Amino acid sequence: QVQLVESGGGLVQAGGSLRLTCATSGRTLIGKCLGWFRQAPGKEREFVGCINWNGASTSYADSVKGRFSISRDNTQSAVYLQMNSLRPDDTAVYYCASSQSYASTCYRAIGEYENWGQGTQVTVSS
Repeated sequence: QVQLVESGGGLVQAGGSLRLTCATSGRTLIGKCLGWFRQAPGKEREFVGCINWNGASTSYADSVKGRFSISRDNTQSAVYLQMNSLRPDDTAVYYCASSQSYASTCYRAIGEYENWGQGTQVTVSS
C-alpha cells in the first residue's frame, strides 16, 4: 500500500511560515485525494485541507483558509502544505493521508482516508 512520510515540521514564531512535505516513492499518489489533518494534545484529529488527484480542486478548514495552501508535485509523488501567518493554536502534530478510492474530488471526512503518515510536529510560539 501507499507509504507516506511527512517532513518539514519544527518550531516557529507566531506570524512565521513553514512548508510541510508529504512524500512517497514513485507515482503512488496518482488518482488519489490527499488530505492534511492535525491533532493537538487531548484533542481529536481535525481536518486541515485536501487536494484532488490533479490539483485542480482544494478545500480548507475555516480556521486555516487564506493562510494555508496545498499543492501537488507534478510527478505525483509528493504533496505540500504551505503554512503562512502561523499562530499558537496551529500547534499540533500534522498528518498527511491518501484516500482509499480514486476520485476527482477531495474528501473532508477522516473516514475517507486509508493510508497515513507518521506525523510531523509543528510548534508555534508567542
